Amino acid sequence: MSTPDLNLLYALDVLLEEGSVARAARRLRLSPSAMSRTLSRLRQATGDPLLVRAGRGLIPTPRALELRGRVGSVVQEGQALLRPTEALDLKTVMRTFTLRTADGFVENFGPRLLARIGAEAPGIRVNFLQKPDKDSSPLREGQIDLETAVIEPSMGPELRTQALFRDRLVGAISVSHPLAGRRITAKAYAQARHVIVSRSGFDEDAVDRPFLPEGLSRHIASAVSGFATALSLARHSALIATVPELHTAALRKGMFSFPLPVRATGFTVSMVWHPRLDADPVHRWLRACLRAACTSE
Repeated sequence: MSTPDLNLLYALDVLLEEGSVARAARRLRLSPSAMSRTLSRLRQATGDPLLVRAGRGLIPTPRALELRGRVGSVVQEGQALLRPTEALDLKTVMRTFTLRTADGFVENFGPRLLARIGAEAPGIRVNFLQKPDKDSSPLREGQIDLETAVIEPSMGPELRTQALFRDRLVGAISVSHPLAGRRITAKAYAQARHVIVSRSGFDEDAVDRPFLPEGLSRHIASAVSGFATALSLARHSALIATVPELHTAALRKGMFSFPLPVRATGFTVSMVWHPRLDADPVHRWLRACLRAACTSE
């Protein structure tokens, strides 16, 4: 069996990023015909057409989609191996990172994270985006650099993850709620009126549902899209909001919080990133900063 030409990996990475022979040719400073020949060699090497015509453009095959993230990571690691080791001078780094989280995370951990970044790398900017869904494609496509999540089996296997902290669900009510200051029983909890966090609005999609007892039935009065809104409603009404304890600590100040009187499962909040950033020294430093911000008292 012949040894594959590893130079093709870089060409494959660029082709899959650009999705166009002409754009890939310009980026690699090749003629369109030379790039077409390279694509032919890649098709022969992989046994797959990789890019197929759709109208006036090209679309990736399932095999190409599978390879896209892996090839980028391999190319980046190869480039790092062939690059001289340089000491990282954070004071001179000018970069912007985008971190996607559920609401409440920034209020609790953002100040500590930004304080450390400001002290060590003042040229780094961090943009925090809300997390509207569980879709991990923005990580793959480079739209975001890091996100926080409770890891699920549906998450792409190529993504890198690292645990940040363990959390659990608690109830939160207004200090004027009839149950405030009392020992809340499972019956009282179930019969009270609740506001749930559900991106679809349906009860079965409530974000707390996977961690609560399967047979638990609650009186749902309202559904909202985020923890901050749920807690705001609970603060000014007779509703109970069931939310992550550590994640929403800052948002619950001035409210009566209580441990759930039903058997709830704890969960781990992790950070997630694409493998193409695994070896990036500044990204590694940012991940260390985020871990420290989430574990500091």
